[in-house]
Amino acid sequence: MNPAERIAALRAEIRRHEDLYYLQQAPEIADAEFDALMRELDRLEREHPDLVTVDSPTQRVGGRPVEGFETVAHAAPMLSLDNAYSEEELRAFDDRVRRGLAAAGPVEYVAELKIDGLGIALTYENGALVRGATRGDGTFGEDVTSNVRVIRAIPLSITAGLPGRLEIRGEVYLPRRAFERINREREANEEPLFANPRNAAAGAMRNLDPRQVARRGLSAFVYEMVPSGPAAAAPSRHADMLHQLQAWRLPVEPHWRVCSGIDELLAFTHDWDEARQALDFDTDGVVVKVNDRAARDRLGATSKFPRWAVAFKFPAQQATTLLKTIAVNVGRTGAVTPFAVLEPVKLGGSTISLATLHNEQEVARRDIRERDTVIVEKGGDVIPKIVAPILSKRPDDSTPWRMPRTCPACQSDLRREAEEVVWRCMNASCPAKLQRGLMHFASRRAMNIEGLGESLARQLVESGLVRSYADLYHLKDDPQRLIDLERMGRKSAATLLDQIDRSRGSELWRLVYGIGIRHVGERGAQALAASFASMEDIERAPVEALETIRDIGPVVARSIRAFFDEPRNVEVVRALNEAGVNMTGTPSSPVTHGPLTGKTLVLTGTLAAMTREEAEAAIAARGGKVSGSVSRKTSYLVAGADAGSKLEKARALGVPVLTEDEFKALIMKA
Repeated sequence: MNPAERIAALRAEIRRHEDLYYLQQAPEIADAEFDALMRELDRLEREHPDLVTVDSPTQRVGGRPVEGFETVAHAAPMLSLDNAYSEEELRAFDDRVRRGLAAAGPVEYVAELKIDGLGIALTYENGALVRGATRGDGTFGEDVTSNVRVIRAIPLSITAGLPGRLEIRGEVYLPRRAFERINREREANEEPLFANPRNAAAGAMRNLDPRQVARRGLSAFVYEMVPSGPAAAAPSRHADMLHQLQAWRLPVEPHWRVCSGIDELLAFTHDWDEARQALDFDTDGVVVKVNDRAARDRLGATSKFPRWAVAFKFPAQQATTLLKTIAVNVGRTGAVTPFAVLEPVKLGGSTISLATLHNEQEVARRDIRERDTVIVEKGGDVIPKIVAPILSKRPDDSTPWRMPRTCPACQSDLRREAEEVVWRCMNASCPAKLQRGLMHFASRRAMNIEGLGESLARQLVESGLVRSYADLYHLKDDPQRLIDLERMGRKSAATLLDQIDRSRGSELWRLVYGIGIRHVGERGAQALAASFASMEDIERAPVEALETIRDIGPVVARSIRAFFDEPRNVEVVRALNEAGVNMTGTPSSPVTHGPLTGKTLVLTGTLAAMTREEAEAAIAARGGKVSGSVSRKTSYLVAGADAGSKLEKARALGVPVLTEDEFKALIMKA
C-alpha cells in the first residue's frame, strides 16, 4: 500500500471510529488505539504534505491563539424560544397552536431534549465546514471557527459533493465526565470551580487558543438546517430533517420523539424529568416543535419567538436540609476556603452532604449560619449550592459565622492581604498545604505520577515519609516503608516507584507547573519553558524580563519573582535537581530577521487554498505577527470570502487590504 492509499485508509478508519464514538455511542476500540491511528496519519501527512486535505482528521488540531473574534451575520435570525414552566403552560401552548391551525384533532410535534449548552451555527459550503459562529444576539454572532474545528463530534465535511451553502444550528456542550475532570484539575490548581457544564462550555468557546479548547473535550448536538439555495432544500417535516442530518454524519441527540398531541408530549416530558440524570450531558427541559413545516409557516412568529415552538423547562432540583457546621479547607498555596457540611439529603439522583461557600465575605453577604435550615439546589448546576437559609427556622441563639484565625491543620495564624478576600496559611511546613501540593505535583498535567492520589498523599505526609517533593525520589531507598502503607502492598509500591522514576525525565514545563508557583497555570509554565533554557534561568530572571513573555503579565511576573525570592522554594528546586529531575528545556527560537518581521497582519473571512491555521503559520515562519483586531498599526488585512466587520474597519483606517491571491504572492515572495 503506497502512502496515499494508507492515508486514505487511515482517514476512513478514523472517521468510522468517530462516528461510532460520537454518533452511535458504541466505540469499538480504546482511546489509546484511536490515538495510535491519529499519530500514524499525522506522521504520514508530515512526510507527504502534498497529500494533506482540509477535511483530514488531523486538521482539527488547534492552531495559534487569536487575539479576538470577528462579528459575522447569521443566514437567518437565531430566534429565542418562549418558555413553558408547567403542564398548564404547555397545554396552553398546544391550544394556541391548534387555534392557529384551526386543527380539530391532535397536532403532531417533535420533542427533543433541550441541551444546556451554547448555541452555535455551522456553515457548510459544498459539503465543507467553512465557519462556526456563536448565537450572539441572534442576528450577529462571533466567528469561532478555529474552536469549532477541534470539536470531534462536528465533521469537517458532510456528504461529498453536497452543493450550495447550508447553515446548521445546534448546541455545543461539555459532557459531565469531562466537566468533572476539569473541575478536579481546577481544584488541584486552586482555581475557581465552574458552577456547571454550560459555564465551562461557554468559557471554552470564548478562549482565544484552540489548543486549550481541544483539551476541554467539548461535544455538540445539532437540530436545525437553514438552506441558502434550492439544492439543499429542507425536508417538509422536522423529523425527516433530523434523519437527514444524521445521514450526513452530523451529531443529533438520539432520544427525540414524534408525539401525536399534548398527552404524548406530556408523557415524554414526565419520563425525561425522571430519567435525565442517567445522561452524560445536562438537559434543562424539552424543546417542542410543530413537525410540519407548512404548518409552521402558517403559524409564523412574533418579534421575539416562533409561534410553532416552545421550551418546556424542568423544575429546579431543590431540597431542604440542615447545615450542621461550616468547615474550612486548606489548599496547596495555603488558601483557606469555607464549605458547608450538610445533613445528607437526596437530590437529583445523588446524596448531597457538602456545598461550597466560596469565601468569608460570601457567607456574610448571604447571612448563612451554622444550624440553619437551608434550601440546596442543583438545577443546571452539578455542584450543589445553598440557595438561601430559611429564616423562620433559624434557632434563637444563632450567631453569624466567623472565619477562624488559625489554620485547622497546623494552628498557624492566618493572614489576608488587603486586596484579597482569601485568608491564607503562611506556614511553609503546613501538612495540609504539603498534601495538596503533592497531589498537584503528581497530577496528570504536571509530573504525571499515576497512582499518587489524595489518600496516598495524606499517608505519605502523615507518616513523615515525604516532607518535600524531592522526598518522593528517595522512597526507593527504603521501599518497605512504602509497602507498609494502607492499601499499598509490594506490587503497588513497585508500580508507584516506577512512575516516580519515570517522572524524572518530564519536560521542563511540567516541573514548572508542578512546583506550584502561584498564578502560573499550564499555559504560563509552557511559555516559561519555551523562553528559558533551564529552571536556573527562570529562577534568575528579573520581573522586567518575565513581563515580556507571552501569557506572563505583570501580576504573574511578580508572583514568579516572589516565589524564587523565598529561600525555602529555592531549596525545593535544588533538592529536586539533586534527585535527578530534569531541569532543562528547549526554548523556541523566534524569527527575528524574517521578511515579514515587524509586520502585523489580520485575517478575515474564509481562505480557499489554506486553513486559517496554515496562513498564521506561514506568517509566523516569515517573522510576522498575526493579530485578531484591526488598528492603525495593522500592516495588512487579508480578506477571504465572506469578510466581515474587520474589512470595513480596515478600509475606514486606510489599512492595505490583500486578496487571498495577493496574500499568497506576498508569502511566496517572502
